[in-house]
Amino acid sequence: MACRLLRICRIVNNSIKNVQSVNNDISNLLSVNHPHLLKTNVPLLNNARNSTFFVNKSASELWKGVTSVSNAGRRRGRAKGLARKRDLNKGQIIGVGKVAIQFPGLNAPIFRGKELVQQQKLSVDPEREEKLAKLRQSEIKPKYIKLSPLERGWTSAGMGGRKIGPPDPIGEDSFEGFETWILESKIITCMTGNLGRKSRISTFVVTGNGNGLAGFALAKAPVTKAALKIAKNRAGQRLIYIPRYKDHTVLHDFFTQFGNTKIFVRKMHEGYGLVCHRAIKCCCEAIGIKDMYAKVEGAKNVKHIIKAFFIGLLQQKSYQQLADEKQLHLVEFKEENGNYPVVLASPSKIRKPEQVSSNETLDFTQYVMGNRVVLKKKKFPPFFTKLPLYKTTLVKRERFRNSEETKLQLRAKYGAIHSFLTEKYPEARLRPKPKRSENNEAVE
Repeated sequence: MACRLLRICRIVNNSIKNVQSVNNDISNLLSVNHPHLLKTNVPLLNNARNSTFFVNKSASELWKGVTSVSNAGRRRGRAKGLARKRDLNKGQIIGVGKVAIQFPGLNAPIFRGKELVQQQKLSVDPEREEKLAKLRQSEIKPKYIKLSPLERGWTSAGMGGRKIGPPDPIGEDSFEGFETWILESKIITCMTGNLGRKSRISTFVVTGNGNGLAGFALAKAPVTKAALKIAKNRAGQRLIYIPRYKDHTVLHDFFTQFGNTKIFVRKMHEGYGLVCHRAIKCCCEAIGIKDMYAKVEGAKNVKHIIKAFFIGLLQQKSYQQLADEKQLHLVEFKEENGNYPVVLASPSKIRKPEQVSSNETLDFTQYVMGNRVVLKKKKFPPFFTKLPLYKTTLVKRERFRNSEETKLQLRAKYGAIHSFLTEKYPEARLRPKPKRSENNEAVE
């Protein structure tokens, strides 16, 4: 037993000495002062793997992982911002790289006439990298159509208010001078038994030539472009002629209603502009109405607003039609004309005064509005009228209250600021302001 224990101890001691000698050799090799190694080239031992994920998978599988999404994610709209598959070899030519070399049979013919073409190095193209970068960037950047601020519609996000051109020609008939406005474009969905939730694009447009002809239409299609085209052509086939007063406004004030949407329209003078709902404004541009005021009450559904507005336009009547309907003269009174009566229309058959009942509506505005009165909000007085100093100011201005109006009347009647007593009392004539010289002295 003792001999065996001694042998085991010797074996253990020898093995320990061998391990220590190996460690010393390794430390000497890795030491900075070793003469055979440079200071910067310190060997590092790392595990390396020759096979990678990119080598095991094909290019189509790799692109699928980047450019695809599950069906559930596609329904929720997660496929909008995904990258598109690109051709990484675009612009590359076989046999031509960073160093241009002529290879017979690859990028050059083997024989040129009777001469055998030799392999040789060609001149380097300095613009090669820039051309490749431009080709690859053209695929990355999407081509956005930049619209001017006047063509963007009501808001930059939605399509409402944008112009999409005239309807398509039908045979030899073309829609010259027409323009189409998008009033509404939205996604509508419905639940089906076999296809699940099915979505479509609904578009509502109006088209017109700005000279009294206009029409509107609604269309639905799976794609926005197809829906716009169908609606535009459908609106061109449903044109209506709308009469206008002096080619700039409506014939008269009117009230119209469709569903729960009510519109009060007022005829305005030239130069007033269009003060109304934005959808009505597009319709007025399509028809050619330039001056009008419209107030919408109730539901603000765009389709109901347009239908109510067109119903009101079609129910308009000319002055002659209104005079024939009432069998009375249509007379106009204006303050700027001194309330002098002007006959606008006379009927062929006139009723006698005893035939007109006392309860009959004879006011023109009340009659065309259907005996409705527009509710106007009361204007509140300015804040400074409640201050104590305002009463003092009114007392001081009392003697100058009508001076401006009096000056205008005297100038219109006598040509200057004087009255009928000026001839009798010439000293009461208003003297002109004295002229001033350069030294600011009065010159007589």
